[in-house]
Amino acid sequence: MKKPFSGMQQLGRALMLPIAVLPIAGMLLRIGQPDMLNWPAMAAAGDAIFSNLGLVFAVGVAVGLARENHGAAGLAALVCYLVTTRGVDTLMALPPDVAAGLSGAARELAISAFKTHELAKLSIPVGLLSGITAGIAYNRFSEIKLPSYLSFFGGRRFVAIATGLAGVGLAVLIGTAWPTIEHGMDSASRAILNAGSLGLFVYGVLNRVLIVTGLHHILNNFAWFIVGDYHGATGDLKRFFAGDPTAGAFMSGFFPVMMFGLPGACLAMYHAARPERRAGVAGLLASLALTSFLTGVTEPIEFTFMFLAPLLYAVHAVATGLAMVIMHLIGVHLGFGFSAGLFDYVLNFSHAQRPLLLLPVGLAYAALYYGVFRFCIVRFDLATPGREIEEPAPALAVALPAGGRAGAFIQALGGAANLGEVEACTTRLRLVIVDGARIDEPALKRLGARGVVRPSATDLQVVLGPIADQVAGEIRTALRTAPPGAQPGPDPVALLAALGGRANVLDLQTAPGRLLLKLARMESVNATALAGRGMRGIARPGGAALHLLVEGPVDDTAAPLRALMAGA
Repeated sequence: MKKPFSGMQQLGRALMLPIAVLPIAGMLLRIGQPDMLNWPAMAAAGDAIFSNLGLVFAVGVAVGLARENHGAAGLAALVCYLVTTRGVDTLMALPPDVAAGLSGAARELAISAFKTHELAKLSIPVGLLSGITAGIAYNRFSEIKLPSYLSFFGGRRFVAIATGLAGVGLAVLIGTAWPTIEHGMDSASRAILNAGSLGLFVYGVLNRVLIVTGLHHILNNFAWFIVGDYHGATGDLKRFFAGDPTAGAFMSGFFPVMMFGLPGACLAMYHAARPERRAGVAGLLASLALTSFLTGVTEPIEFTFMFLAPLLYAVHAVATGLAMVIMHLIGVHLGFGFSAGLFDYVLNFSHAQRPLLLLPVGLAYAALYYGVFRFCIVRFDLATPGREIEEPAPALAVALPAGGRAGAFIQALGGAANLGEVEACTTRLRLVIVDGARIDEPALKRLGARGVVRPSATDLQVVLGPIADQVAGEIRTALRTAPPGAQPGPDPVALLAALGGRANVLDLQTAPGRLLLKLARMESVNATALAGRGMRGIARPGGAALHLLVEGPVDDTAAPLRALMAGA
């Protein structure tokens, strides 16, 4: 169960890379419309992204899933996508009535129009499949060794070959079974859309509940990019920008919550703070509220009470579901390119249906959140900002080590040897770690973290807000550029844990530049953790043998590891 869950989390993280291009696409498309700048070239530039989201998702998901986010995975995904779509175009069976009574150029145009429309429905699903295939293939085959006469095609070059062959298989599968697949997709879309208020309520609740794990991105992608069809545009978001007056059901309900409800919760937390502490927390809560109101980024607020008061968070999830239902029942259809904040509301105001009704609904939600939060905080004495028993050190007052902010985060995360992977999505660091016990949560909170999530023993998420991607980049740079003497060898405790523990290491020998290990169970090895700092590479000669290529003198790594294994 752990591996599928971890894989779903990786997919949720990877989806954020292609989604990051949507704000510029929506802005260009909207600003270029006749009621704004009336610049067709700008509108066409935005539409070019929406028309090719399948390609964007293929490349973005592959890069997001690949180790080190390597671009070779993106190229392989592009190959898989092109092979699949062209193969489906060739194999797709035509209904008899498509070109009935037509001949010559008219027949060719009718067939081309039909295939274009059908492939538009297929674009994003194929893009996702291509990206997932390429990401997995890169992680599996990027270091493959081929016979000497084929060595040119080994390593990363083999990934594109493998995904091209996978694309042929996908093309045959989809092309021959397209009528059945299309019927299934249409039936599922109709079932979801016809579910009405109940379906929207469930979607809204699940969206907030799944945010703890980051899996809400997968749910959102299905609703925003696949459900429904309007002249070839699929998904709530794409249909909204294509002019579908019924689109927006899966987006409208977020506006009352993000623009009004959660800022109301921040006001409640401010008023519930101890009088002598209000000035100290005012800036923090105002920043969180303004971020939610303007941009629709809500996780920094939600993590201030998500674990502190789960019942309060459950109320928040139910309120989000109810907002979806209310906006649907009164006929409000709003859309966004990024999230449900003021920027998107203003930008798409004239494109929406009954947008002014958001204001009374939003004010009611602000009052609801303020009242419920204020009552619960005071009644149950919740330690929201400004009510803590011990006053925390201000985030900006942290004494940073020589490595600056990145160094402070590395230190709080257990050191460089404890970090296997460092990635980020919109608001949180997504890390693969060796030993969770080495994480210093109080230090992370002093550095500005709003919460820490541990989906598994080796996965860690640190909620930072919109600066998460910048911090992740700084950490990766610090790990790459640390002076040679800063870390003479990997932490032996972390290294032994990554090797599967003392019982899994049967023998340890050395050779120039490498450790020669004999293991009990190769599957107990955490290859991701071993790929961290201190290792130049990993070789598997066969059987139970594992060779680790180390940096610096091999004894600097072998001696402390032997001492640890011996119980010294």
